[in-house]
Amino acid sequence: MTSPDDGVVKGDILIVDDTPDNLRLLSAILGRHQLGVRKALTGQWAIAAAQAAPPDLILLDIKMPEMSGYEVCQRLKADPATEGIPVIFISALDDAIDKVKAFAAGGADYITKPFQEAEVLARIAHQLELRRLQARLVAQNDELVRSNRELEQFASVVSHDLQQPLQSILGYTKLIGLTCPTVRQSPAQPYLENILEASGRMQQMIQDWLAYAQAGQAQPSFAPVDGNALLDQVILNLKVALGESGAELHYGDLPTVMGSEVQLMQLFQNLISNALKFARADAVPQITLSVEPQPQGWRFGVHDNGIGIEAEHLGQIFEAFHRLHAAQSYPGSGIGLATCQKIVERHGGRIWAESQPGRGSTFYFTLRAVPAGDS
Repeated sequence: MTSPDDGVVKGDILIVDDTPDNLRLLSAILGRHQLGVRKALTGQWAIAAAQAAPPDLILLDIKMPEMSGYEVCQRLKADPATEGIPVIFISALDDAIDKVKAFAAGGADYITKPFQEAEVLARIAHQLELRRLQARLVAQNDELVRSNRELEQFASVVSHDLQQPLQSILGYTKLIGLTCPTVRQSPAQPYLENILEASGRMQQMIQDWLAYAQAGQAQPSFAPVDGNALLDQVILNLKVALGESGAELHYGDLPTVMGSEVQLMQLFQNLISNALKFARADAVPQITLSVEPQPQGWRFGVHDNGIGIEAEHLGQIFEAFHRLHAAQSYPGSGIGLATCQKIVERHGGRIWAESQPGRGSTFYFTLRAVPAGDS
């Protein structure tokens, strides 16, 4: 690896060559540059040494008895314990076909004999630096996954714990209005109404947070989900909102898909609610559900005739807590579409939107079909 202090390349190198003179020469070169060296005269020895203590890099000859360098590399790449070790072939074979075979076997680089010391060191340094950066990237990704998991768990716990005191606030506020009729005619009445309204918004926000956190937690168990039965339940859940808006919902027969019924219900409900929320004031909301077969699955579409979305904002609408409009104009927490994206990705699909301002939007998403024999 590369030391940040002195810029010297350091690492554990395994040299594999059936010619002792070549081993001694390479060992001497690498040793002068503070590189740790191990040696193997055969492919079998090399594989055993790499499995026992994986090196940072392998210098591998191609023409060896019993097992060629190509086969050694292929076997190393087939083993999860050694597949990540970069392999540089060093060989007298200079034909293009030999180099192609080396890369096809999993080689990271190729040096032709007779080699130059500076070239060998430069190529080793390059591969070691790549491996160091890859290790850092893996570590950062693992840390990001852990951090996201902790944040989701935190949001779930906090949201759950907030619900009880909020219920108390709502309950006591309503009790004041019921037990103290004179309050309704007093100057305090607008304040009570403000408390109820603000508490209602907080309650909806907490429920959205919980849904978002739960969508990112442990992988739910998947089973065949009847799309028609699912939609019937969604329509029942949204009966009041659909009735108050006068919306017309159009749909045909929906397929059975593989997934979590609870999460898919949340997905359809969020997208239809989104279409209702962003309806135009001068038009009756028209919402159409479409479905088309795709390789190994289905593409669903939720089409509306609402206010639409500007093209420059389409890439931001699935970000959590991102709002395109003021809460006073279009209420909500800014989490609904982010939850939809998380649910779809959990189901191995993708979600995207197409829109024309003033004419409406379409939200597309893909879901897997039920495997043969599981329906």
